[in-house]
Amino acid sequence: MKNILNILIIALLLAGCANTEKKLPIIGHPIITGNDTIYSTIKPFTFLSQDSAVVTGKTFDDKIYVADFIFLSCTSICPIMTSEMKKVYEAFKTNPHIFFLSHTIDPENDTIPRLKSFAEALGVDGHKWFFVTGEKDSIYSMAENSYFATAYPDKSSPGNYIHSGGLLLVDTHKHIRGVYDGTIPKETERLIADLRTLLNEQFPK
Repeated sequence: MKNILNILIIALLLAGCANTEKKLPIIGHPIITGNDTIYSTIKPFTFLSQDSAVVTGKTFDDKIYVADFIFLSCTSICPIMTSEMKKVYEAFKTNPHIFFLSHTIDPENDTIPRLKSFAEALGVDGHKWFFVTGEKDSIYSMAENSYFATAYPDKSSPGNYIHSGGLLLVDTHKHIRGVYDGTIPKETERLIADLRTLLNEQFPK
């Protein structure tokens, strides 16, 4: 009897630990409908990758991914953002559940061959980290309406563009679960830790 009680106590303790596991928030503008909360999701999209492959929302079905908005001629924050994103890529490059998505906000100049050369110089797998281009208005709309990020032309700014420096963590349900300053190494560490948390949540062992 005593052994059974001990087993029950241990089981209750383990259940308590499981219930208190950390979960990341869902970021966006939720809509409350009765007892239901509907969270914002990434809207459907279609772009082309550095390999001229069609990349859509379905590419990321059942995947966690990290997204950002950059342009190749940027000399301010983009090189730092890409360097920090590469750290995250290196930490998870063998994990089949995690992808990476970088949108160019300068599609007129960032042609597919240029994106291809950039990705090759970076030494990343084109089936794992997608550098995408498309219609300028579509990219800007995705930034504003799906990722709540900033991306638009501005001739008074360095490189003629203004854009957010965030790295955006998206879960398997297309919800944004975290935003991280892509210019700060400590934020990259936080992103890596949060990715592990999200993996445990969505792909429990």
